Amino acid sequence: MISVSTAYPPYSNYPSALSKPQVQKDSGASGNQDTPDITGEKKSTPAAQLTKQDPAKDAQQQKQIDELKKIDRNVHAHEQAHLAAAGGLAISGASFSYRMGPDGKQYAVGGEVSIDVSPGRTPQETINKAEKIQAAALAPADPSAQDRAVASSAVQMKQQAQLELTQEKLAATQSENGGKDGAGSQRGIASYRANSGDFGLSAGSSVNSTA
Repeated sequence: MISVSTAYPPYSNYPSALSKPQVQKDSGASGNQDTPDITGEKKSTPAAQLTKQDPAKDAQQQKQIDELKKIDRNVHAHEQAHLAAAGGLAISGASFSYRMGPDGKQYAVGGEVSIDVSPGRTPQETINKAEKIQAAALAPADPSAQDRAVASSAVQMKQQAQLELTQEKLAATQSENGGKDGAGSQRGIASYRANSGDFGLSAGSSVNSTA
């Protein structure tokens, strides 16, 4: 059976890059320069002051981290819903695409589940399979555009299989009725031959004429 991989990227429309924190420029002297004191001697700037983070920048980075955590949870839940509904149609487990956050950790921002969407061996099997594909595609609470496209294809597959099944049943009915009609006709012909042409005489009898 030919297997077709169908991807479900729930966050394919998510921005390709998160908003980058704006680096605020210091209006004062550069941290690499020494500051002279009132005596004219140079005084070194403490290292702790050079590495101190801007509170506004920290808040923005934390907001990005929180957003990535939320997306990561949603992506995993989305793909798990596909897997649970797909059952035996799933070709493999879910795979994910990741993005590194400001904290250096990887967060899932997209995923996919590959399922077998080939037709069944019979129209009825195809109908059952199409219904399962549709259910798997629409299983998440937030189906993506790709999910809906897969579900739409499954509906078309089901409709085509239903048409084929109807045609098969119609052909079988016509064949059955045709066989009965043919047998009835043969019996009618035999009956006619047995009961006509002899004018009521039994088989083997003859008419004798006298002078």
